[in-house]
Formats: sequence, structure tokens, C-alpha cells
Amino acid sequence: MGDLREGLASDVAPDRIYVFTPEGHVIDLPRSATPIDFAYRVHTEIGHRCRGAKINGRIVPLTYRLKTGHQIEILTATRGGPSRDWLNPNLGFVKTSRARAKIQSWFKHQARDQNLEEGRALFDKEFKRLDIEGLNLTTLAKAVNYQNPEDMYAALGAGDLRIGQVLHQAQQLFGESDDEEQLDRLLSKPKPKPPSHKDDGITVLGVGNLKTVMANCCHPVHGDQIIGYITQGRGVTIHRQDCPNILQLRSEEPGRIVDVEWGSNIHNRYPVNIEIEAWDRSGLLKDVIQVFSHDRVNVLAINTLTNKDDNRARLKITLEVDSLESLGRIFSRIQQLPNIVDVKRLRDGTRKRARS
Repeated sequence: MGDLREGLASDVAPDRIYVFTPEGHVIDLPRSATPIDFAYRVHTEIGHRCRGAKINGRIVPLTYRLKTGHQIEILTATRGGPSRDWLNPNLGFVKTSRARAKIQSWFKHQARDQNLEEGRALFDKEFKRLDIEGLNLTTLAKAVNYQNPEDMYAALGAGDLRIGQVLHQAQQLFGESDDEEQLDRLLSKPKPKPPSHKDDGITVLGVGNLKTVMANCCHPVHGDQIIGYITQGRGVTIHRQDCPNILQLRSEEPGRIVDVEWGSNIHNRYPVNIEIEAWDRSGLLKDVIQVFSHDRVNVLAINTLTNKDDNRARLKITLEVDSLESLGRIFSRIQQLPNIVDVKRLRDGTRKRARS
């Protein structure tokens, strides 16, 4: 078996991987495939009842990316079906169209009442955490090609419609409205172009418009490899990556080190306040900021508070986003971080209700 694995690893198509069943059968899959993709490739029922996976005898997450030569064992439940989370592209459970089609088919065959109930719950949960209310649901349903809200909910529950599509259409409807209050309710008005941090127009991205200060110890200039250190009340200090001070801080306080890069100002962004509740742990703030950096989201302000009695941390953050879809994607990624309890959007001041 070992010789066969080595042979496969050295002579495979660049866009395919070759993995083994516990019995030694070879299965070929696209390079980005996950254990769920493998389960559905072996048998539809194994996919439906998949609850976990082992690779070479070690338990791995269902979002794990398979590699040529892996031996995969699927852990199944005696009853039940797939999770709706598997259809969320932001969570990374499923990569192949075959598996996605099998999952969608399973939900289609469930009772319409169940699909409607679960779709409504999904809709309410997403729109509540994004703080959207007062929508004309009939107009929204027709915008996503369904006759009424019940059909829209049932499609969401069956997996025929994605919540991201609904969010996109919701924003389009507000954007086409002549009522400025409605658009302001959905997303705050665009923030004017911020001044650059330097006279030559250079800004530091990754942490976006969060206050940044160039370190006096190493004086980074455009083109240098840089890194950021989160200070207490003074924003982020920007150092060269080879700065002796930052090397010491990286070892002493790694949770305050964040990736940054040189770049240009980003336009058409909207300030949004969010709150993250989590069990406190080392590196929590760094992991959250890395999510923002991955999506090139500007961070305008961060306020953290830790309750020592229950060991919970609350992070109140002001972001700049370009759409509800991107905000929903950010929420999904934050929820995948360890120890996260909840993430939601906040609305300061008097709540304004959109008129239908």
C-alpha cells in the first residue's frame, strides 16, 4: 500500500487527487475535495449519514482538504441526513458539484412544511444578526423569482436558494429605492474618502483605517516588509518585519501581532458596528483581525472587554464593508473560530424601520 501511495503522489493529474477507502480501493476527486465529497463519491447514503472522518486513522474536520495518498474512513450515524451548513459555500464543507447536487436533492424530498419552517428560521436568523427589518417580503420573494415569501422560505429550506442571493437582492431593492432612509437603514451611508496616512497617498491596509502609527525605532517606508502591533489606545504601530523590537514583541505578546500591507484607499465602504462574544483565550483578537485581513476589510475601531467571573470576552468592532453579502461572509468565518459564542450586528441610537 505504501509503494502505491508514493507512486500516486508522484504521477497524478495536477487538478485531481487519488485517495483510498479503508478496503484499499482508489477514489479520484478534484484537488479541493473534502471528506464529505469523498463520502458522496463512495455512496449517496454514506454521504447523507456522514458525521465525521478519519484520515490515516486520525480524526479530522469535515472541512479538511484531502490529499493524494490519504486513506479515508467515514464515520456515519444510523439515521438522519445532511446538514444545511454543508450547502453554505463560505463554510467550505463541500467542493464538488456532485456532492452539492446530492445534498440539494435530499432536502427537496423532505416535506414542504419542514423545508418552509427551516427556511424561515434560516432567513430570520440571518436577517436578525445583520439587523435588517421592515422589508416587503413579497417584493423580496419576487426579486429572487418566487411568487410569495412561503415559496422563498421553502426554497431556502430545500437548498434551491442561497441566503446570499436573498441578501444581494435585498440590498439591490434598497439601492433602487428613492427613499434615502431605507438605504440608510440597510447600510450606513458611504464614508467619505479618508485622508491617507502619509502625504504621498500611501495607506496601510489589512487593518484598514484603524489608526496607525509608524514606529520610530525602525521607520518603515513604502516597499518594506511590514507588520503591525496592537497598542493600548493608540491604534496599531507599524514596524518593519526585521525590527528587533517587533521580534521581541512577537515572542512576548503574539496575540497583539497582526498582518498588514501597503495599499490604496478603498472606496464605497459602509461603517457597520458588530459585537463578538467568545470564551476568552490567548490569540482571540489576533484571530478575529486575521479574518478581517483575509477579506481586506477596514477596521475603524475595536473595544474589548473581558469578564473575569465567567471568562467571556466581548469585542465591539466598527468595520467598513461593501455589501450585506460580505458582512454575512465575515460572520460565517468568525463563527468558525475556536471559542466563539455569538456574533451579531449592532445599531447605535434610535432604530429606524424601513418603509415597505
